[in-house]
Amino acid sequence: MSRLNDQSLRKWLVPGLGVKRWLLLLVIGTGLLGLGVAFLLRELYVTATLPGAFYYITLQFLPYAARGALLVGVALFCVSVGVWKFTAHAVAAARSAAHTNGGSGEPLVELIHRYRFSGRGPRIVCLGGGTGLSVLLRGLREYSDNITAIVTVADDGGSSGRLRRDLGVIPPGDLRNCIAALADAEPLMTRLFQYRFPEGSGEGLEGHSFGNLFIVAMSDITGSMEEAIRETGRVLAVRGRILPSTLEDVRLAALTSDGKVIRGESNITSAEKQIRTLSLEPQQPPAYPDTINAIRNADVIVVGPGSLYTSVLPNLLVPQLRIAFQESQAMKIYVSNVATQPGETDHFSVQDHVHAIAAHIGGTPFDVVLANSNASARLPRRWNSQPVQLDAGEELDVLDEAAIVEADIVDRGNRYRHDAAKLADAILTTYHERGEAGVSSRRRQAVGVLGK
Repeated sequence: MSRLNDQSLRKWLVPGLGVKRWLLLLVIGTGLLGLGVAFLLRELYVTATLPGAFYYITLQFLPYAARGALLVGVALFCVSVGVWKFTAHAVAAARSAAHTNGGSGEPLVELIHRYRFSGRGPRIVCLGGGTGLSVLLRGLREYSDNITAIVTVADDGGSSGRLRRDLGVIPPGDLRNCIAALADAEPLMTRLFQYRFPEGSGEGLEGHSFGNLFIVAMSDITGSMEEAIRETGRVLAVRGRILPSTLEDVRLAALTSDGKVIRGESNITSAEKQIRTLSLEPQQPPAYPDTINAIRNADVIVVGPGSLYTSVLPNLLVPQLRIAFQESQAMKIYVSNVATQPGETDHFSVQDHVHAIAAHIGGTPFDVVLANSNASARLPRRWNSQPVQLDAGEELDVLDEAAIVEADIVDRGNRYRHDAAKLADAILTTYHERGEAGVSSRRRQAVGVLGK
């Protein structure tokens, strides 16, 4: 690495680069500025009466030649170190940008700022899937590169479902959406990754996403899906990590309010029936090991937003992942949906969403429940949906261990979804105001009990 740094710095000295002339002008300007200040100080020294300490401060105990040589030496040292360090940081930032995405065309100050500070944000783990998770990631990426998205792999519809059935791979759709949300690649490349082949594209291609095919092809080249996700993230300059909750071929099974069992995520969604319980088949899939490590090392864990039964709960139904989540000392934030989902969560309040999670995983593990405060507007009737609100008249037994934070986090253009920027700001504000002061009161009590 030091050799690479030396080679990069030497390139700044190549004739015709168009940089050194401006550095020379900088040195000349600095020298003239110093000379002007010296004239002013001399006049002050001659005409004003100064304290005795200035005899030493102005180096009067040295000959004029020695004073001049000393100051010139110090000045050259300062200028050399300053230019060298600035160049080193600029080269490192530019190399980092080139390594991740081939150069983004951003201003140098933006590259340096990201290089210096992007890795200093809190370690954030996001649990979910679907559109909600990608919206969350798109907002959080502006605050930290220390993001790990843990994605459900129970999808069995559309392009992902076809690839899962035909090739026996875990569904890549939610993984693709997260990669696109966290990618620093050129916008055209991101659009290509999300491109879906239209009708008439030919047998086998119609309806498939290019990104899904890319990930599956990468898994065949690299030998595994987990390596394919890692290499795809490198190619598209993803900030953070994207991990599957499990590599097992899992399927969702829902027991509905009318006593029927519906299997498969796509079937559960299309049925639009209220769900009593949700389970995985098989019931004990092993968690992907890196997800456990990410949860254990997290500063904050965000659950949601997303479809309650097909995006949020599936991750928490993986036993090892659920246990790691419950035992984690990170701040745990649940982001409530801003709108109900037809059939599944009709008329659900914020409390109902939390109660459903608590019933499936055994207790309420959240420190904070983030709810939308801007829920007064009506949704279009064709959506068959209502805003999710806090039920002031309902008993708060499921929330008495969690702080309720209300914020305007809805997208004004699409009130069925969250606004990425507002959601990320609310989460980071909550974390800094409540998390950095120490563990929550519930966890302080737990630590006290363990210490007895």
